[in-house]
Amino acid sequence: MKKTLSLCLLCFFLLSLVSFPIMAQDASDILKKMIEAMGGRNLIESIKDTTLLGSLEIIQVGMTGTLTMYQKEPNKMRWDAEMMGTMVTMAFDGETAWWTNPQTGNTEEMSEQQAEYFKRGAMGNDSLLNPAKYGISYAYKGKEKINEKEYFVLEQTYSDGFKATLYIDPETYLTYKSKSKTLDQSGTEVESESISSDYKKVDGVMVAHSITIFQAGQEFMKMTFTSVKFNAGLEDSFFKK
Repeated sequence: MKKTLSLCLLCFFLLSLVSFPIMAQDASDILKKMIEAMGGRNLIESIKDTTLLGSLEIIQVGMTGTLTMYQKEPNKMRWDAEMMGTMVTMAFDGETAWWTNPQTGNTEEMSEQQAEYFKRGAMGNDSLLNPAKYGISYAYKGKEKINEKEYFVLEQTYSDGFKATLYIDPETYLTYKSKSKTLDQSGTEVESESISSDYKKVDGVMVAHSITIFQAGQEFMKMTFTSVKFNAGLEDSFFKK
């Protein structure tokens, strides 16, 4: 039961680690280059829903499982995680954030704090293409060297005051690392960071197929995606409680 509860909290931990939209020195210029690097505005606008299937490894406790993530524009999200024979579903239908509690087997609304993380993660491509529409602003913080390579450092601020620090590769204009607060296994807010790698082109769109998460400087967990599909025709009802 403790491992099942741990799985739920770890899923919430992942919510704030989804890649964020990006701007920098000359906001419009850098954003344009980033969108072009991902595949271009027209192609990104054509994506109405995304499905990612892969594996989840919680390194510190030696647990592995599967993870399927679904996103539908502009703000719907669902995660199905299976570990140790237990399935946990979390979703946001555009208004309500809910999950299946493995301790009780019941479907319940998330706490206010958990819901805020999930709502931010549910923002899709439209928040990248039109950030001001969602109250998202950016500040350029200079450059920082990581492993002998310099990256643009950007601070992203949401309308609710939530902040994330992003490190953008100046050669590819893709996200290398992000730092922000998230929820740990006890439900406490902590500082964490994630490294995005193994970018591959899927139907013309660049997608990170590996995300490694660190806590307190230690490798904590890893997500590896083996399948990425766009425009599967996901229905709104799929995200409902």
